[in-house]
Amino acid sequence: MLAAIPFPDIGPNALTIPLFGSEFAIRWYALAYLVGIVVGWRILVALMRRPSLWPGDRAPAPPEAMEELFTWSILGIVAGGRLGYVLIYQPAHYLANPLDILKLWEGGMSFHGGFLGVVLVAILFCRRHGAPSLQMADALALATPVGLFLGRLANFVNGELWGRPTDLPWGVIFPGEAAQACPGIVAGACARHPSQTYEALLEGVILGLILLALLRRGALKRPGRIAGTFFAGYGLSRFFVEFFRQADAQYITPENPLGHVIGGAGLGLSMGQVLSLPMIALGVWLVIRSLRAPPAPVGP
Repeated sequence: MLAAIPFPDIGPNALTIPLFGSEFAIRWYALAYLVGIVVGWRILVALMRRPSLWPGDRAPAPPEAMEELFTWSILGIVAGGRLGYVLIYQPAHYLANPLDILKLWEGGMSFHGGFLGVVLVAILFCRRHGAPSLQMADALALATPVGLFLGRLANFVNGELWGRPTDLPWGVIFPGEAAQACPGIVAGACARHPSQTYEALLEGVILGLILLALLRRGALKRPGRIAGTFFAGYGLSRFFVEFFRQADAQYITPENPLGHVIGGAGLGLSMGQVLSLPMIALGVWLVIRSLRAPPAPVGP
């Protein structure tokens, strides 16, 4: 067998707490969501406390209102992410087993669904507080990469959303179904792209650093520039990683081994790529719009 990295001996549970004679487990995935949301909330509060960053030297909302947005965002992320996964990836299964929709501990969340959930929540929040929607979109974009980074690392620890077979030296032998033999590549256990770590680096670290650099250059003064960069950056990152990521089982057939939903088996697009195209288009449009708009006036 070619050289490969064995999967680290890390269980899915980050913490186990004895409770009333039984054990209550906190999974890495849940912990990643919790920490990502809390860190994002603190970033939002910090941004609202610095009015000099914003057009007219006025923050779009008071810092104390971020607690409300934080609560709403949790609902938007969880409900949107779960329903997005149900409707996009496995509608037949959940139609036959509707109670399984509530089994969040079994995994199954869609970023695109969670994204739409947060968009809806943000629209409602802006209407309630009279906050400029593009400015709030910029703030939420700055708060998101940390959560994406932690979420993708949790995907890796869970041994899910693994990549396609590879003979590269950093290929990982994931446990379970992923370790089945890869004809023509290795004998025995199958090494695969750790596509979760690719996404963690692209969507979390690199995109986060790009947004931070824009923030330091005064990009919040032009509403929509940071949000547009985030949308386009995430879409491009996801589109690229899909070339290395194993498609969902329901899309794979003997005639279509790569699981493309548009185009043929050799040249086509996966579901993740299809869903990323609107984000890329929206992001490019927002960036162009922000560049064409006149600079925001300086406050008194």
